[in-house]
Amino acid sequence: MSKDANDRLAKQLALHQALHDPAREPRNTLRWLPEVRRWQAERLRRSFDHFLHDPERRPAAEFFLTDVYGDHDFTRRDADIARVLPMMRRLLPTALLGTVADAIELGALTQSLDLDMAEALDALAPRRRKLDAELYAEAYRQVGGVARRRRQVALIGRVGRGFGAALRMRGVAALLAFSRGPAKLAGLTQLQAFLERGFAAFESLGEVEGFIAEIERDEAAVSKRLFAGDPDPFRHDC
Repeated sequence: MSKDANDRLAKQLALHQALHDPAREPRNTLRWLPEVRRWQAERLRRSFDHFLHDPERRPAAEFFLTDVYGDHDFTRRDADIARVLPMMRRLLPTALLGTVADAIELGALTQSLDLDMAEALDALAPRRRKLDAELYAEAYRQVGGVARRRRQVALIGRVGRGFGAALRMRGVAALLAFSRGPAKLAGLTQLQAFLERGFAAFESLGEVEGFIAEIERDEAAVSKRLFAGDPDPFRHDC
């Protein structure tokens, strides 16, 4: 693993941990934060509905919803990564480590944006308890961050393409199978499960690039419509 890749992974892990630590980031206690995560996860599932009804694409779509861009807590997985970082550098291909770094950066960036959204909603709707599309869009525009939203979409694509590329790497499947037992003994089940789920999901996917490109296109279009004040920003354009 190159020094630059090593530094990036370590930096993203530290940032991810800091953003999720209520002691260092008090906005984690804002009452709007769980609602923002819940609402976004439901919106994304609706957006992925056509993928979920396609047997070939469903596993990859579920992986995105649960492991890449959902509302799950990845603290345990990232703690696993921090613990075994030296060993990962020796055993895993650099490209796959880069995909892990992309996934962690995406999680950190999403958390940062969610915190900003929760803070904005606290000011916009102090007495409300539930989000709707109109209120979400208002907070989204108030937070702004066009460049960060573009980076978020780009990272979604990079994670997907990274797992797709891992399928073509010689020995990766055998390496994951070999590491299952040691990972369990070392208490690294969350990290091992993340890698195995990603590998299995993309193994069943026929055409990776088309799947990823469609997600990028759709999510970029939603973001563009939100910033433009479109009255129906979450529509699915066929």
